[in-house]
Amino acid sequence: MSEQDNIWTPDPPSAEEGIGPAIRALIEDGQTLVEAEIAYRKAQAAYGLGEAKTIVVLLLFGLAFGFFTLLAIVVGLLLALAHYVGVWGSLAIVGGGLAILAALCLARALKRIKTAKAALSGGSAA
Repeated sequence: MSEQDNIWTPDPPSAEEGIGPAIRALIEDGQTLVEAEIAYRKAQAAYGLGEAKTIVVLLLFGLAFGFFTLLAIVVGLLLALAHYVGVWGSLAIVGGGLAILAALCLARALKRIKTAKAALSGGSAA
């Protein structure tokens, strides 16, 4: 038995079958493709949702640790300055510095809100 005898070749479609079976096969292939695409998108969405949950948890931990770090810095500044300018003086310096930083951040945020509103409403930013 030669190697060519083992090769399977499909029978060519006969002219008697017509175009109907070919169209049915094409439709079935299309349905299979759509089902596969839907399954892929579902898997993709499930993966994204799982990653989003992990990202949110990590962001919350990062923000919490950042908050406590800033709190430690503020307390450290209060204690360090209290030695030089007294308790009320250190409170005034640290509190005033934080108030200035807060005011700057809020002013920039308000400016960005105004710019974003103007851009989204179609007007020019002032």
